[in-house]
Amino acid sequence: MEAAAALVAGRRKINYTDKGVRRRGPGIVPNVARWRVARAGRTGSAPLWWPQRGAGRKFPRPIPATFPRLRIAGVAALFLLRPAGSSAGFSPFRSFFLLVDEHLNLIVIGTSAGGMPALLQLVAQLPATLPAAVLVVQHLSVDSSGEFLVERLAQHTELQCRLAMHQEPIRLGHLYLAPPDRHLLVKGLRLLVTKGPHENHYRPAADALFRSAAASHGSHVVGVVLTGMLHDGTAGLEFIKRAGGTTVVQDPTEAEFPSMPESALRNVDIDYTVPLSRMGPLLQQLAREAGAAAAPIPDDIILEASIAERVVGTVEEVNQLGHQVPLTCPECGGSLWEMEHGHVHRYRCHTGHTFTADALMAATQHQLEESMWVALRMLEERKNLLAGMARRHETGNMRLQEERVEELKTHIDRLRQFLLNGTAGGPRAHVRNTTAQDGPTEQNNGLQ
Repeated sequence: MEAAAALVAGRRKINYTDKGVRRRGPGIVPNVARWRVARAGRTGSAPLWWPQRGAGRKFPRPIPATFPRLRIAGVAALFLLRPAGSSAGFSPFRSFFLLVDEHLNLIVIGTSAGGMPALLQLVAQLPATLPAAVLVVQHLSVDSSGEFLVERLAQHTELQCRLAMHQEPIRLGHLYLAPPDRHLLVKGLRLLVTKGPHENHYRPAADALFRSAAASHGSHVVGVVLTGMLHDGTAGLEFIKRAGGTTVVQDPTEAEFPSMPESALRNVDIDYTVPLSRMGPLLQQLAREAGAAAAPIPDDIILEASIAERVVGTVEEVNQLGHQVPLTCPECGGSLWEMEHGHVHRYRCHTGHTFTADALMAATQHQLEESMWVALRMLEERKNLLAGMARRHETGNMRLQEERVEELKTHIDRLRQFLLNGTAGGPRAHVRNTTAQDGPTEQNNGLQ
């Protein structure tokens, strides 16, 4: 059976011989054995793409049936092409849709404290025929079970739910959850799962996912921020907005923890603010309309996304994104650069740690508090040492040592009162993605 398709493109003409079809899933995918690509002359009417019989080169590997399918005249055809002008073999990572569109419709979701109940309510409204893939970042503790959460989501939705895997192809109608302690990124038509630097003290981070999706698919991306504490997702929504995508946040008045939606609304011109009960139909509509108004993707977003893919950038690359400032990274102690693009006030170091100004302020406040508790401990130890020396008559002037002890007691009392009454609390370990940072946890699942 000869699979035929006419696509209005004008740059190439494809000739191949069909050696039969094979069934997999709901559609029929041609099993193409021979392909030939020839340049087509440019005309004012833009020549069509015509599949024809004829001799040609062999395709180097079987065509995966998991790529998005193009149905024409009741037959699903899958096209894998090499880039124009390339003399290399065909690339299995390029999928061309109707009118030769290389983009996927993506719905990217970021949430934190209270996120799982909100996700369950939202995904229950999304059908299996959703013309988009759904990618989710839920802040998780390092030792939480991602598979358990995937199973829980699958019980409430018709979407196919999976824990994201590195280099996995993206499928429409599927939901991918970021694994614990790993960033989830998008690179073309595949997922990347990396252990890159923390962003806003989180890994996985919504900002990292949103930025990579915006860099790869631009106006085909819908970004969503749900309930959660602190600021993750704010910069990511601005990336999506600047790349031509659509931004949605949960109504903060109904969010269990409104900090993340409120931060996004304060800093980004959000397109839709809706309650969860209305968000499902809205996302279906936006998925159908995604990409209608294409916009150029800013170079700085592409550069930052490429740095995140490689995990570590260079000083020269970061210099293209902003200017160096006399501040140090609270994660690694390196120099910080203030970003010059967009309206969200951000900083990053060349190793990849990124912060909004609010997140950086919270981190420096925490470091200051820890330093003061260390100072209190050292004063206590010095007081105890002087008191012990005085008791053993190891100094020539006992009265002077006793006066020093009393002076240290005064300083210790003042510092202790300041720490207990002037800050959020006593010393605490700097543990990322914990209740100290992000509100109550769901103890059984490690959820934030």
